Amino acid sequence: MNFIEELKNIDPKTPGSWPWLIKIAAFVALFMLVVAAGAVFDWQDEWDNLKSARQEEDKLRETFLSKKREAINLDIIKKQLIDTQQSFGALLKQLPSKSEMDALLTDINQAGLGRGLQFELFKPGQEAATGVFTEQPITIKVTGNYDDLGKFASDISQLPRIVTLNDISISQGASGGTGGALNMDATAKTFRYLDEDELAAQKRASKVPGAK
Repeated sequence: MNFIEELKNIDPKTPGSWPWLIKIAAFVALFMLVVAAGAVFDWQDEWDNLKSARQEEDKLRETFLSKKREAINLDIIKKQLIDTQQSFGALLKQLPSKSEMDALLTDINQAGLGRGLQFELFKPGQEAATGVFTEQPITIKVTGNYDDLGKFASDISQLPRIVTLNDISISQGASGGTGGALNMDATAKTFRYLDEDELAAQKRASKVPGAK
């Protein structure tokens, strides 16, 4: 009788009468079951700890990657800020200070005279503050030929300080254009930055009376 037939014929109520081979097999199976059950209950906490550790590892990895991306972006932002500051500094150098305005007005006047133009009107207007800058309008009326007027406009654009020509109007001269004479009416605008005293005064003026 083979093992399978013996296994079929055993009486579970009388394990003492079982063949030795079946007894050993039953003992091994019971031992393995006890070990497996002990492992499940005894190692359950360790498995939970391992699972928590893996979750924490994933969380720390994601945090690291996030911080790394922020660091890369921060370097880019710092570079952009430096570039912006340099550009702003270069632009600021093109704006005259209060003490340089008279010299700039003289440069505009000399640009016209240097092209042989005759100034009929050169009238600086009232400055208008816009933030940390002021805008200085200058009403001008000059007479000259077409080429000289064009060269004058080009000279104005090439001044080391920022000057723009606005509201340009060209008409024939009083003599009806004899000799190619033309009149040009325009508003030249230049800008300057406010000094510290002017900024402080502007700040005080902007405060609401009675406000703390």
